[in-house]
Amino acid sequence: MKVSGIVCEYNPFHNGHLFHIRKTRENGATHVVAVMSGNFVQRGDVAVIDKLERARLAVRSGADLVIELPVQYCLASAENFASGAVYLLDSLGAVDELSFGSECGGAEKLLKAMETVDTAAVTHAEEIKSIMEKGYTYPRALNSVVNGYDAESAAIIAEPNNTLAVEYLRALKKFSSDMKPFTVKRVNAHHDSTETENGFASASNLRDMIDRGVPVDEFTTPEWAQAVKTAVSKGEIASLSRLERVMLYKLRSSTIEEIERICDVGQGLEHRIYGARMVGSIDELLFTVKTKRYTMARIRRIMLDLLIGVTKEDMKQLPPYGRILAFNERGREVLARAKDRAKIPFASSIAKLSQLSDTAERFAELEIRASDIYGLALETVTSAEKDYRAKIMIDME
Repeated sequence: MKVSGIVCEYNPFHNGHLFHIRKTRENGATHVVAVMSGNFVQRGDVAVIDKLERARLAVRSGADLVIELPVQYCLASAENFASGAVYLLDSLGAVDELSFGSECGGAEKLLKAMETVDTAAVTHAEEIKSIMEKGYTYPRALNSVVNGYDAESAAIIAEPNNTLAVEYLRALKKFSSDMKPFTVKRVNAHHDSTETENGFASASNLRDMIDRGVPVDEFTTPEWAQAVKTAVSKGEIASLSRLERVMLYKLRSSTIEEIERICDVGQGLEHRIYGARMVGSIDELLFTVKTKRYTMARIRRIMLDLLIGVTKEDMKQLPPYGRILAFNERGREVLARAKDRAKIPFASSIAKLSQLSDTAERFAELEIRASDIYGLALETVTSAEKDYRAKIMIDME
């Protein structure tokens, strides 16, 4: 029995994800555990399809057990996103390997790049600070410094999947995890690419197709393609645009102090956001607040954190539990293996999990609120407190 862990969003699932799972199994994995973002995703957006449906489809597409990544980690920087996901996989106590995609396709290259970057962050701190004072983001400043003496490592960390891969490796080191890293080289369509090639398309390209009513059958599995068609017909495709007015209301009714407490707000960013509170659209807000230092994705995450209520304090706690969204017979075997090894509780009922501790109650509160807000992003608005009534997918076919 070899259990491999995958961190994913499947927003939506495409042939590149299927390729990743197949390569992971070819590497010897008999069981696959996926830690998946819920109804909100790391780019600062709503998931195009509800998390329970995506979890069900994930099990039908190659995963055996799907665990939800808490919303505050979904809407976080790459470092915190990776940290929360790797912690959950490590805490299950049953995962042997962490499998992830990368542009470079080599764990050793990624490890070398990580070590180079970590050294540069300490030895060139002042130079990095000087570059940031010119308005650049920390990753951009760090990359500029690294490029000065290790062009290969700089090129590696400049690629989006490599950047996240390095954060996975850093998280493995942080938690002294026994999970071994395994990376699958990304092929054909690149991250956020608008091009399609050999049946491959990026998730962002697929989301655009869905938005335009273009069939996605060629680029995903038949079940996912059908699920998209069904969701469209039922008004169950989510769009951030439907949250625009409630987001603007939240901003206009918030104080500088409330904004300052929100996760990922720093270096006086609260003043820029507060100063833009009378804008008439989210796009206007993004262009008003954005600078070389503050990316669009970061601002979108902050606005969603403000709406949901995710604060800096919420990021000081690691997940106190793992919430199960779906599993099959092999997933049941993983849970059996984890029974006496897990470092935190794993269960499907958020109501029961919320009773474990004050921290668990807070995590559950944010998750339920996030799902309630997500329901407003659908064409057909759903009722509140849906998470309490959620029925997980148990697939024994």
